[in-house]
Amino acid sequence: MEILLAMAPPADGSGGGGGLMSTLIMFGAIFAIFYFMIIRPQQKRTKEREKLLSSVQKGDKVILSSGLYGSVAGLEEKTCLIDVGNNVKMKFDRSAIATVIKD
Repeated sequence: MEILLAMAPPADGSGGGGGLMSTLIMFGAIFAIFYFMIIRPQQKRTKEREKLLSSVQKGDKVILSSGLYGSVAGLEEKTCLIDVGNNVKMKFDRSAIATVIKD
């Protein structure tokens, strides 16, 4: 019987109020860490990528995500025509452009 009384919570009610507040603070801190370490940098990379894809112009030299080098021969809303040499042109999705080579 003494073991059960020793394991029981205190009767004065002084043990339960602070637990909820510290838990909420901990969840807030974890969310803030995730936001500043993961979510915010990913949003920045996405904006930079969209800016890169919207700034591509005819004649730019590009590297595609597959590793193919070429120059932009034509642009449409979602696709681009890439000249890979010897007057060989291939049509790719704009999202396949990995980088634009600046001369």
